Parts: sequence; C-alpha cells; structure tokens
Amino acid sequence: MKRIYTLLALLATALFAYACASGTGGSSSKAENALTRKEKADGWVLLFDGKSMEHWRGFKKDAVPAAWQIEDGAIALVGKGGGDIVTKEEYQDFELMLDWKISEGGNSGIFFNVSEEPKFRYTFQTGPEMQIIDDERHPDAKQGKNGNRKAGTNYDLHPLSEPAVKPAGEYNTVRLVVKGGNVEQYLNGKKVVEYALWSPEWEHMVQESKFVSMPDYGRYKRGHIALQDHGDKVWFKNIKIRPL
Repeated sequence: MKRIYTLLALLATALFAYACASGTGGSSSKAENALTRKEKADGWVLLFDGKSMEHWRGFKKDAVPAAWQIEDGAIALVGKGGGDIVTKEEYQDFELMLDWKISEGGNSGIFFNVSEEPKFRYTFQTGPEMQIIDDERHPDAKQGKNGNRKAGTNYDLHPLSEPAVKPAGEYNTVRLVVKGGNVEQYLNGKKVVEYALWSPEWEHMVQESKFVSMPDYGRYKRGHIALQDHGDKVWFKNIKIRPL
C-alpha cells in the first residue's frame, strides 16, 4: 500500500510540473513574458519576451533610444531624453494586456491609434492615453476634472468608475480593448473606464479638455501602441496583443 501511495504522489508531482510547463496550471505557475498554449491558439502575439525589444522602436525613429533598456525582465525607462517608444506594427481593433510599474512620484502612459505622419511631433497629438501615474505623489493626479488624470483614466477626459491602482513600486495589470470605436479599460481586473470614440459625448469631452487645440486627437481608426517617456522611471512587462 505504501508503494502505491508513493507512486500516486510521484504521478501528481509530474502532472503538476507538466501543467506549469504547458501554461495550463494556475496563475502562480504562469511564466513571465511568455504566452501559454491557449493564448497562442487564441491569436495572441507577444510584444516583449523579456530579452529583446524587436517589436519596438522610438516614435518616428528607426531604433529604440538608449534611454529605454531591459531591466529585471521589463522594458524600463532608465535615462533621459529618449522620447516615447511605439510598436513597429499598427493595430485597429485589438485587445492589449501588459503590466506596468511606476517609480515614486512618476508619470507615464499608454497610447493607441498613434499616427507618425510628418505633421505630428508627439504621440499625444493623435493617440488617446490610458494614464500611468503615482496617484499619491504626482501633482497632476490631483488636477483635471473629477479625478480624470488618475492612474487608469482616459487621460483628461474620462475618470475612473472605481479606484483600482496599486501603490508606486508595485506592478499593475492593464487590459485595453478597442473594437469598432468602443474602448474598455481594465486595471487589476476591474473595468475602470468605457467610452465610445467619435460619439457626441466624446466630442463634447474633447472640446472641454486640453486636447481642444489638437484637431487630429483621437481621430485615427488605427495606429501604433506607444509607451510614454514622461521623464520618470517606469517599467513594462508581459506585453501582448490580440487582433480582433
């Protein structure tokens, strides 16, 4: 009987190890910067493998600026003057997931539908932004209207439905779904913002925001994903996208 129990224990250990390796186990067994078999089958594309930034380059540049480096398995802004980085590919309808961590007092952001047409100098002239910020220490988080500059907001337009951010220095998980002009923003498993691009509500809010002087803001139906250099240290990992 003792031998049977030993064999069963060995079998259970082997099955658990297989589940971890194949990505079918629990969340605690999931590998960093990697796709599970199911994610691959569902059409997800890994945008960062923890070792290379081959899917990225500087905004309107041929390569990734030196200020952006790989640090502790994440894309990190470690220097000054690098500028924003963008995906080499453009996307229209998609689901994006990533983890971000901001330094104390830091500020950054995630943009989408970013255009690189010659007339634009900055990503924020075209791309809506999901805000990244240290809510407790950065003064911009306390400005704007109804808290519409806090972490997770559609920056300077839509405030949060409920708070969800973790303190500076801890990783937060983002899920951003853009389909047919409808945008859903999730932070740490909570849907914190939802809006419709180009709707009457959208047009009104843009007119009341800092983007009123930017006629091309939020007008593009496809474009690059961008990660912002706001001058503060920030980290991004587990970046993946699924075209819809």
